[in-house]
Amino acid sequence: MRIVLVGPPGAGKGTQAAYLAKNLAIPHISTGDLFRANISEGTALGKQAKALMDAGKLVPDEVTIGMAQDRMSQPDAEGGFLLDGFPRNVVQAQALDEWLNAEGQKLDAVLDLEVPEDEVVKRIAGRRICRNDSSHVFHVEYSRPKKDGVCDTCGGELYQRGDDTEDTVRTRLEVYHTQTEPIIDHYKGQGLVATISALGKVTEVTERAMQALQMEQAEQA
Repeated sequence: MRIVLVGPPGAGKGTQAAYLAKNLAIPHISTGDLFRANISEGTALGKQAKALMDAGKLVPDEVTIGMAQDRMSQPDAEGGFLLDGFPRNVVQAQALDEWLNAEGQKLDAVLDLEVPEDEVVKRIAGRRICRNDSSHVFHVEYSRPKKDGVCDTCGGELYQRGDDTEDTVRTRLEVYHTQTEPIIDHYKGQGLVATISALGKVTEVTERAMQALQMEQAEQA
């Protein structure tokens, strides 16, 4: 299957992408991983992206598109892939459509993870990260440490990242509504969008997503 995963920040896209890709035995292609891989490998696109990022500039669509097309062309993606963070806007979605058409391929589904805005703010603004190890993550409401401000795992100080404040989260949501959300309408016109609630346990959301994918397949059969 060829799937696009879309949703606001805090919807749990990365977590769901990993579970779904494993269940479907297809590679999980995330924009963040694409940038890190191209930059660390010193590819032409990676060098271009790094120079722009170091200068504090936005990476243009054509660079992101080029990285995504290169990754989707790899042998492990021949049987399908799950895109997470790409396309990020309508220009990128149109480029994806054109590339798939040229390759004789098509998208099977676009999964839209739906979360109320207040819940997004609560999820992100409540996160606390360990200064010693950023993989140790807690939450002031959903996953409280035994001692406030102290990591249960290593005893490190827990802190709130600068981009996790409520004001910053609401700014990120506005960017999402303006730039990314329009791709949902773009794909609705192709009959590909399945909207699912991203509330509840991770396993519950994964189950909803798998059921939605099965329905999409059945409708297209």
